[in-house]
Amino acid sequence: MNPKFFSLPEEKRSRLLNAGFRVFSQNTYRKSPMSEIADAAGISKALLFHYFHNKKELYLFLWDTCCRITVEEMSRSGAYDQADLFGSMDSGMQAKLRLMRRYPDIGVFAVRAFYEKDPEVSADIRRSMGQYLDTHAARKLQSLDPEDFIPGIDLSMMYREMYWASEGCLWEYIQRGCMDVDAMEKDFRKLLDFWKAVYLRKHREEEKDDREEL
Repeated sequence: MNPKFFSLPEEKRSRLLNAGFRVFSQNTYRKSPMSEIADAAGISKALLFHYFHNKKELYLFLWDTCCRITVEEMSRSGAYDQADLFGSMDSGMQAKLRLMRRYPDIGVFAVRAFYEKDPEVSADIRRSMGQYLDTHAARKLQSLDPEDFIPGIDLSMMYREMYWASEGCLWEYIQRGCMDVDAMEKDFRKLLDFWKAVYLRKHREEEKDDREEL
């Protein structure tokens, strides 16, 4: 990649990033032409190739940017530092929604990139995502206190189930063709409330006390 890309004004860099996220989120890697990205960014195809030598380089740069700015935004929100799992998830959700408001197609791009099958980029994406998940999932799991949750719960499986459900919720919005960030926030809050009721020891004990009073 040409380092001159980073010398561009922030507005122009954001416009090019948004153009890349948008085009790659609408189709497969193979069927997303660089010319369409250049048009969406309002620059010539030649200038786009001046910044990125080929489509693979641009695609992986967008993926790395997606991961990097997500981690940065979540770190600023305190999502990685909270001991409370659901407070951490709420902060993380808010961080991701802020990014989706700034980069409207970043969420769809991330999901499509994760499931991209093209051998030119798929191995790099899997390797990168694996490192990201292993690092942050392990860090979060180590911070959990088993006493906060119902007896006998497999915390690792619980965490994975929450991750899968979150990804499934996003995928459902993608299939609808409507990335309504406010609606997504409401749905995710419902998921959080459901998980609290199912997994937290405190909620189970409160429900038991309420039944006994009746």
